[in-house]
Amino acid sequence: MDKVNSIISAFKDFIGYKIYDSETIHITVSTLLTIIIAIIIVTYLLKIVHRLVIKKLPQGDKNKFVSIFSFLKYLFYILVIITILHTSGVNLTVLLTASAALFVGLGFALQYLFQDIISGILIIMDQSIHVGDIIEVEGKVGRVFEIRLRSTRAITRDDKVIIIPNHVFLTNTIYNYTQNHNITRESLFVGVAYGSNVQLVTTILEEIAKDQNGVLKNPVPFVQFDDFGDSALMFSLNFFIGDGFGVPKIRSEMRYKIDAQFRENRVTIPFPQRDVHVFQNGPFVHQDAAKLQNQESIEKKK
Repeated sequence: MDKVNSIISAFKDFIGYKIYDSETIHITVSTLLTIIIAIIIVTYLLKIVHRLVIKKLPQGDKNKFVSIFSFLKYLFYILVIITILHTSGVNLTVLLTASAALFVGLGFALQYLFQDIISGILIIMDQSIHVGDIIEVEGKVGRVFEIRLRSTRAITRDDKVIIIPNHVFLTNTIYNYTQNHNITRESLFVGVAYGSNVQLVTTILEEIAKDQNGVLKNPVPFVQFDDFGDSALMFSLNFFIGDGFGVPKIRSEMRYKIDAQFRENRVTIPFPQRDVHVFQNGPFVHQDAAKLQNQESIEKKK
């Protein structure tokens, strides 16, 4: 019995041993053990919640919540440590006061970081952007392949990776080509010379679109007579594709075919034209001559 009491007494002395002791801060072994146990419990509970949340989600959406739970894990760790230190008698006010200047500097430095993190959580929760979506940001078109808590990554049409801070999706206008469905409508513009057979031009463009690989048969491609331009009659060939990522290649192939068909059917694609008026002696010479004639006529009347 004495041995048990001595062991208990030794254990109490051990956990009560003061690692750091001052007038305002008292940290013991018991405080550290409590923090470690609380962190283990929080980690285990978050794992359970994570499994319950992603249990019925599609495989493509499961990875999106990894970043959220990582952020929540560190947030709960900080809250647990602060709470345990406060309940153990540590005066956190002194620490916060002493670190006020540091927190102000960190606040400015971390402003955009937390803005990106919050934006990332909102993007994942409202499902506005998915992995595989084709988006246009500041004139760059890319396919999203990874959504992180701070940034989203997409690969452009020229195989370059663009890293987009998540706050951009909340502050800027983003075009999502595949938000509703994968089918997108694309256009190709061409001008022909005045006097050309517009019905023939329409038929040629429609046939090229129907025979083009990658262009959908349904919805049916169509041609619009857009405008009477300064130097040409303007047409647009509208077609539908299932993958907007490859549209530059499709447009290029169709332009080759349009040029060949126009040459074969004698349809001219005009270049810009301007009328230039040339004065042999200059416009000011003519004005001076007109003034001289007016003066002579006045003198004759006198």
